[in-house]
Amino acid sequence: MNAPDPIAADAAAALAPPMPRIDADRLWASLMALARIGATAKGGVCRLALSELDRQARDLFVHWIRQAGCTLRVDAIGNLFARREGTEPGLPAVATGSHIDTQPTGGKFDGNYGVLAGLEVLRTLDEHGIRTRAPLELCVWTNEEGSRFVPVMMGSGVYAGAFTLDHALAATDRDGQSVQAALAAIGYAGTAPASVAEGAPRFGAYFEAHIEQGPVLEDSGDVIGVVTGALGQRWYDVVVTGLEAHAGPTPMELRRDALQAALPLMQAVDDIARAQAPHARGTVGWLQVFPNSRNTIPGRVSFTVDFRHPSDTGLQHMDAALREAIAAVQAGGRVAVSLESVVYFPPAPFDATLVGQVRAAAARLGCSHRDIVSGAGHDAVYVARTAPAAMIFVPCKDGISHNEVEDAQPAHLAAGCQVLLEAMLQAAGRAP
Repeated sequence: MNAPDPIAADAAAALAPPMPRIDADRLWASLMALARIGATAKGGVCRLALSELDRQARDLFVHWIRQAGCTLRVDAIGNLFARREGTEPGLPAVATGSHIDTQPTGGKFDGNYGVLAGLEVLRTLDEHGIRTRAPLELCVWTNEEGSRFVPVMMGSGVYAGAFTLDHALAATDRDGQSVQAALAAIGYAGTAPASVAEGAPRFGAYFEAHIEQGPVLEDSGDVIGVVTGALGQRWYDVVVTGLEAHAGPTPMELRRDALQAALPLMQAVDDIARAQAPHARGTVGWLQVFPNSRNTIPGRVSFTVDFRHPSDTGLQHMDAALREAIAAVQAGGRVAVSLESVVYFPPAPFDATLVGQVRAAAARLGCSHRDIVSGAGHDAVYVARTAPAAMIFVPCKDGISHNEVEDAQPAHLAAGCQVLLEAMLQAAGRAP
């Protein structure tokens, strides 16, 4: 077998057509235009899923993709798919996307950047007259945030078969309106199959660009995060039951204080995660004390536990350590502890080939980059169950997201978009 000829490789690279450049100003202008729909006084965005504001944002997206020469498909859960046909339409599409619904006090970039970076890729290819062999698709996934309807990542979850269409359509908001009714009300109740099991097209590859939503890239000074996968998650509800009693007459040694028993368990959550460094996470995010009275010994304490780890083995170790800590607390016989597992997302490693294409694109562009694991859930995590997938992160200011002050540098957003274009073009193949 002959060794590769570096001179021939250099010659081939020299003959390759130049890579088109995205329009950074247009990308930024599109982000700011979308951010005006649901803009808040503090500079953020409140645009809940399937609301009237979501309809306006969807309408603007549809207007933009029509201008870019794309066709539109709307499925039964309201996911939007803009399609730019390839020269070989029988090939599975190379896709990108994210979401445009926000948190109640959300920002301009979470989700929105991934959609509009994809739009900028399509616009750039269109204005340069570049055709791809495989079709390209741009996805807007319904109700990723889960702020109005549960479950979160609803549209991509239905697509991947994580839960059924009927279950998602029946979900209701706090006012009792169902997803099905809300879709009809805003005019986005589509008819296309919503899940791959029922005939929705599988992608040949899926890329998702996103702000990091954490501080790692900003801290390291890197522009591109090459996302190798997403942390698995286990969530629990914990209830510690003791006995409420008068704070004055009850001696310390005779108390069945649920709060004092809960404290070492909550500390254990932090200790367990630190023992699985560097990628493990452990959080107690919600706490309720009953009866929550100044002069009454707490009789019941409820709290949540959120464990995250890049491997199932790591999650199992964390689970076992938590159960061991609970057994130790109960050994004294003064309190009872119940543990209920409420959420499990398995770790999601991304496709090595696509991850390599993202890494190579960042290197070609001279962007400082690093491998990174996503600590948050994204639509790409569900899509990865059905097709090769990868993600591209760019820094966000102070690592802040799900907040009205969420911010990102235009130059970083443009760099991530250019990496997205080059990775998608490589995956789809440039037509002669």
